[in-house]
Amino acid sequence: MSLSHMREHLTNGKGAPPTFGRELKDATMNDQPSPEAAGKELHLHPDVLSLGLVSFLTDLSSEMIFSVFALFFTTIAGASAALLGMVEGFGDLFASSLNYLAGWMADRTGKRKALTLAGYGFSTLAKIILPITSSVAGLSAFRVVERLGKGFRGPPRDAWISAVADKGNRGYAFGVHKALDKAGAVLGPLVAYGLLAWLGERASTYRILFWTALAPALLSLVVLSFIKDQSGVQHRRENMFETWDTLSPGFKRYLVAAGIFSLAYFSFGFLLLRARSAGFSVRDIVLLYALFNASFVAASPLTGKLGDAVGRARLIMLSYLIYLLMSLGFAFATRQSQIIILFIIYGVFFAIDEAQSKAFIADIERERRASAIGLYNFVTGLLYLPASLIAGALWQIRPANAFLVAACLSLTALAVLVFLWSDQKHDSAKPQ
Repeated sequence: MSLSHMREHLTNGKGAPPTFGRELKDATMNDQPSPEAAGKELHLHPDVLSLGLVSFLTDLSSEMIFSVFALFFTTIAGASAALLGMVEGFGDLFASSLNYLAGWMADRTGKRKALTLAGYGFSTLAKIILPITSSVAGLSAFRVVERLGKGFRGPPRDAWISAVADKGNRGYAFGVHKALDKAGAVLGPLVAYGLLAWLGERASTYRILFWTALAPALLSLVVLSFIKDQSGVQHRRENMFETWDTLSPGFKRYLVAAGIFSLAYFSFGFLLLRARSAGFSVRDIVLLYALFNASFVAASPLTGKLGDAVGRARLIMLSYLIYLLMSLGFAFATRQSQIIILFIIYGVFFAIDEAQSKAFIADIERERRASAIGLYNFVTGLLYLPASLIAGALWQIRPANAFLVAACLSLTALAVLVFLWSDQKHDSAKPQ
């Protein structure tokens, strides 16, 4: 497709001037704190903290499991790295398949708590599979079912946060929530490390670890049940396809760059395998995973405030660049110290990607945020499947190839996002 045809394709289809740059500019301006909000920029709605506690407990449970899952799956259960990529990819696919549905249901009914509770409950039930079986089929089923719950709870919960957060500190609110979320991911691997160090790296230890992980997951459901629901505006007359038609052109164009970038975004399990190939022991990899999460926790509120100050579009561009450089680093790293630094850098990237993309969507799409966030998760998650499958195949040939291809795709996504932003912004500035 030529450059001119691409510009024409990305207009609204009625000959009107492109609006993406104007909407991004408006979103960036809306990121600036108002005088009234300036004195309250560090104050958050109680629901942000309460939902953060729920996420903390859930991640404490999940990351106890995830910190050892890739190694357990490939060593104890005997699965291949290619199968790991397939399972992770299908898990993301099935999770993303519910994202748009959950977001649409939240906007249609205005009920956010019930859908959020159902998603957390589904993930908790899935964790019962792990202590019962260590077969490849059972472990694969757990990963897919657990991801279904994650996909269902995300859009209504994120719409809940965006609704109660002030416009001037929305990025900070999402950053704090994700920091609390990942604080559980710091503690979870440490608990797993303690169990492995105490009981040894045996199959029976993993089973004890999986049973232990159930406790905080159940407690998170108790905490969530006591939070008062914050209902949204109901859009009862719209079906899912009509909702798509009402979403803003700017949001739809953002999906172009996000979709390309998703092809570079393979399973985190491959980073753990890369650390293993660099000579880290299983227990050290668990600590390395905790370090990644600690980096995320430290960076999340800071990047949230940065997004509020300079605009989230620029921050998302920066995250694409960070991911590109990190992928090149993993491809060529030869020392364990380099791997450690790369895990810290990945934590900074992940802090931006997890929180600020949702805050950015909330800025662009003000009426149907749950549907927009759900659709974003659906599209990107749908592309995670081929991304993980490609990474698994490339890994079998040469591990560095997976990271080099990811770097190339990241560069492409960055170029497309810069083109859409700067070119459309220039067009929107022309006299009408």
